[in-house]
Amino acid sequence: MAGTGIFADIYDEHTGVYKYYSDGAWNVSSSGKSVPIINPTTRKTQYKVQACTQEEVNKVMESAKAAQKLWAKTPLWKRAEMLHKAAAILKENKAPIAECLVKEIAKPAKDAVTEVVRSGDLVSYTGEEGVRILGEGKFLTSDSFPGNERSKYCLVSKVPLGVVLAIPPFNYPVNLAVSKIAPALIAGNSLVLKPPTQGAVAALHMVHCFHLAGFPKGLISCITGKGSEIGDFLTMHPGVNCISFTGGDTGIAISKKAGMVPLQMELGGKDACIVLEDADLDLVAANIIKGGFSYSGQRCTAVKVVLVMDSVADTLVEKVNVKVSKLTVGPPEENCDITPVVSESSANFIEGLVMDAKQKGATFCQEYKRDGNLIWPLLLDNVKPEMRIAWEEPFGPVLPVIRINTVEQGIHHCNASNFGLQGCVFTRDINKAILIGDAMETGTVQINSAPARGPDHFPFQGLKDSGIGSQGVTNSILMMTKIKSTVINLPTPSYTMG
Repeated sequence: MAGTGIFADIYDEHTGVYKYYSDGAWNVSSSGKSVPIINPTTRKTQYKVQACTQEEVNKVMESAKAAQKLWAKTPLWKRAEMLHKAAAILKENKAPIAECLVKEIAKPAKDAVTEVVRSGDLVSYTGEEGVRILGEGKFLTSDSFPGNERSKYCLVSKVPLGVVLAIPPFNYPVNLAVSKIAPALIAGNSLVLKPPTQGAVAALHMVHCFHLAGFPKGLISCITGKGSEIGDFLTMHPGVNCISFTGGDTGIAISKKAGMVPLQMELGGKDACIVLEDADLDLVAANIIKGGFSYSGQRCTAVKVVLVMDSVADTLVEKVNVKVSKLTVGPPEENCDITPVVSESSANFIEGLVMDAKQKGATFCQEYKRDGNLIWPLLLDNVKPEMRIAWEEPFGPVLPVIRINTVEQGIHHCNASNFGLQGCVFTRDINKAILIGDAMETGTVQINSAPARGPDHFPFQGLKDSGIGSQGVTNSILMMTKIKSTVINLPTPSYTMG
């Protein structure tokens, strides 16, 4: 169970509050305060975590800086070896970590276990990929550029940035944490993790797996607390050399305040699904259900708007409605398809979008139903551009359908969005798929499949308000390093072999 057995050190039995991790140990904050974590299903306090102070942030940064200097000298193979060990411990302890995900973010039990296993695989893959990427450099000669003789040799290598600040979101608090932690560590950086409040306890358990793997003290820290007290203090801290953030609008504010620090940000999407007349509608319907309603639509890569040619819209909507009627609704412990959204404020926001669509004439394919944070799946047909749901990201099990008369109309709607994370095109004509995909202003286009972040080694990036930089194992490692050039100046030009 969570907080027991090998995880007993992370929990303070006297206060009932989970500890934060710094300098290789589990600690209680000097603030004497805690932050409650509300179970989305029961809407009652499930866990409590430390409300850390700014002074504790300063100490964490000092430890991280000192530990990084030593870690950078650790052989690359050794760094990879330790990541493999952490991955194995993480996968061995998938049950208690998954239990936290179920209770903190109402993730269905089977999906919670999958997230932890996937995270372990990601850590191992990063260790292997890091050895390949970081083990190579470049050798340049000066005579390849006009006007120069062969009198300079340039050795180009990749070196760590320093201290990486990682801020993952609530919906994948383990997987999107390790997608930042593992590249940072293999590249020779130290890592400070600020987990989301909902998902913090799962993240603390995950960090303990790295602790048990034997990473040097101070190299990894996990600091919890209120964003209003330590959020800006963390992101604007002079000790931070890189910020990797996944989340919402907060990322835009961070990017404006961060200064001269490399940023890796994924800030959400309004992923459009364009359906042509020749599409396999059974395939489309299955992917709309998977893409629009898995984890109750609380995914940045969820299908957020369906743009379907009017001639096939009736048939597609009918096929989707049949599948919606078969979705199970209820608590995550029972592995229901639709579980409560993360918070009451999220449920209220979703309801606001639904009521706006109702007032403006959308067709409700199902009755709108809500019980606390639990919202039943809802397909909205005949949605018009003047409705909020056409543009705003609900992050819930509500999906709008907009009927279009031309492909250009669909592309225009996709590109008019302030988001540009992913999109998808369904057609049997590969030429049309490529042409439409090229015209869509998104970081990734899926052809005949719903949007998805994985596999985790694929590049993952957004345009416009969807983010800065690119993720994926290779891209993250490269982003968390900088180029170092060493130029050897020869006394005379050198030409080898004759």
